[in-house]
Amino acid sequence: MSSEKWTLASFALTFLILSLVFVGNVDGALKKGKTCNKGWECSGSIFCCNQTISDLFQVYNFEELFAKRNAPVAQAVGFWDYHSFITASTVFQPLGFGTTGGKLMQMKEIAAFLGHVGSKTSCGYNVATGGPYAWGLCYNHEMSPSQSYCDPNYLYPCTPGVDYYGRGAIPVYWNFNYGIIGDGLKVDLLNRPDLLEQNATLAFQAAMWQWMNPKKKKQPSPHDVFVGNWKPTKNDTMAKRVPGFGTTMNILYGDLVCGQGDIDAMNNIISHYLYYLDLMGIGREAAGPHDILSCAEQVAFNPSTSSTS
Repeated sequence: MSSEKWTLASFALTFLILSLVFVGNVDGALKKGKTCNKGWECSGSIFCCNQTISDLFQVYNFEELFAKRNAPVAQAVGFWDYHSFITASTVFQPLGFGTTGGKLMQMKEIAAFLGHVGSKTSCGYNVATGGPYAWGLCYNHEMSPSQSYCDPNYLYPCTPGVDYYGRGAIPVYWNFNYGIIGDGLKVDLLNRPDLLEQNATLAFQAAMWQWMNPKKKKQPSPHDVFVGNWKPTKNDTMAKRVPGFGTTMNILYGDLVCGQGDIDAMNNIISHYLYYLDLMGIGREAAGPHDILSCAEQVAFNPSTSSTS
């Protein structure tokens, strides 16, 4: 698993605007169109007028994508399942997660999100049975962490005796990340980060929260850059940041993955996404050209420093 460190300013600003951003976006959509109710999975939103995730992505799809997650060598045998994924998504489907655009965009977003998940939780390798991309959701936490990921200089102080190593579907690292995501989900992850390796629904929700939220004010979320809600500025264009899958990696991992050429860490995430598109019957051709898929030449939105990397 890879680790990245968000800055305090990023979180402080993000936390203050989260509800305004989401409520504003949704309320604006509601004023312009009808709302729909699809029962327990999606209700009270114009996005719910589209097909829900379970309409498009069913149990057999999940099993195909994560075929080896319960193999004997997997660390998280029996932890991850389809029901937990769908249950987690009910918080975010009314906000557009997997429910934005037409069927093709919806399925591409599901594949894109799960491409990150699969890559970051995989125990696959080139000669693994079933191929290297069939082993997503093998882990639910970082194995043999090298440190406790406790930083004393932030507004979310470490709980004594608690370690903040990577946990979840898109792993969360550092005390301040657990604090801000916990605030967003209304769960005390700062004191109980272990919940992300005990509750699969919550682990998926923490990943979806990262997908649906920006790191800083005036920056896009991975969701926005993927579905076309984001218009790059002149500075973005100069930094070679364009709408599409590549920029989702920039937001989530920064220069740990992006701006370093075609490195393995980046290509592995892309390959999981393309593999999932194929398995879902969409086909990797729908992913678009390489410059949309890649962040190899992009400048990071939030460059790391020696004290934050």
